[in-house]
Parts: sequence; C-alpha cells; structure tokens
Amino acid sequence: MTIRDIVSAVCGEVVCGKDRLEENVEYAFASDLMSDVLTIKTDDFLLITGLANVQSVRTAEMSDVRYILFVRDKAVTEDMAAIAEENGMVVIRTAYSMFKSSGILYGAGLKPVY
Repeated sequence: MTIRDIVSAVCGEVVCGKDRLEENVEYAFASDLMSDVLTIKTDDFLLITGLANVQSVRTAEMSDVRYILFVRDKAVTEDMAAIAEENGMVVIRTAYSMFKSSGILYGAGLKPVY
C-alpha cells in the first residue's frame, strides 16, 4: 500500500515527507506505548499512535520507523516535525481514532506486524 493510499484511506494530512507518497509500506503497528514499539523486530512498518510528542518521534527514530500516523487529530509540533524531517520520516495526521484508522488500513490490505 502506498503512503498516498494510506493518506487517502484515513482522510489524513501529510505533515512531513510529501515527496515520498509513492513509497510502499506493507505492515502497521498501533500503540500508544512506546516501550511496545521498541520490541518490534521489523523496521518497515507504519506506526499508528495517538502519543503526539517529541518522545514518540525519538522512539520511532531509535526503532528505524520511517512512517508515523498520528491519530485523534493530534497536533504535530514544530519540534516533532523537525526531528522527523531530519530523520527522513513521513508523518501523517488524521482526525480518526486509532481503532478506526487501524480497521480501515487493515481492511485495505495493510498487514499487522504480528
């Protein structure tokens, strides 16, 4: 599934990485617990989270996560965007809940990491 498809499916807004909309992602993981994110063994997945702060972007950086979807209409601060851009991440935001976003993306073919 392309990033463009993901953005469209969740009626999202691309905050960072607008030049990477044609990249493909196959897996997703939804969590607000960054300690759980650190346990994921693959690095090619979309992180779906409502924890919108600098620590979540730093956790994504440490886990080599390239794609983040912030749910529940969370704002992405300038600091968060700067760190994401610096690390070549695609950041998307949506007004949808984590449950709704996950369900839509699963139904569209995105696979769970486990």
